[in-house]
Amino acid sequence: MEQTPQETFQRHVAALVAGDLDALVSDYAEDALVLTATGEYRGRDAIRELFEGLANALPQLSLEAKSAVFADNLLLLRWSADSTLNTVPDGVDTFVFDAGLIQNQTISCTLTPKA
Repeated sequence: MEQTPQETFQRHVAALVAGDLDALVSDYAEDALVLTATGEYRGRDAIRELFEGLANALPQLSLEAKSAVFADNLLLLRWSADSTLNTVPDGVDTFVFDAGLIQNQTISCTLTPKA
């Protein structure tokens, strides 16, 4: 039985916080697309590269979900993050789920260096 979008999202956040890139990338469909202000990342290999860069920018990551609104296979997420190097005060993501996996995602956030 395939996972609900909520179950997939919970697993995704746990993998992100744990720094488990294998588990994180397995949440995406093979042909998934992640769109950010810096470009598009298609497929699991490109998505892994994106999250490797984010992990380097946000070591020892702590996340806070400000709101998570699900409707059908869609999620709108507002979040903030803290790390030893940078903070993110204004994260906004959208997710589209299909067959228990993330098919599409947008990520919008500002990395703010700590003084």
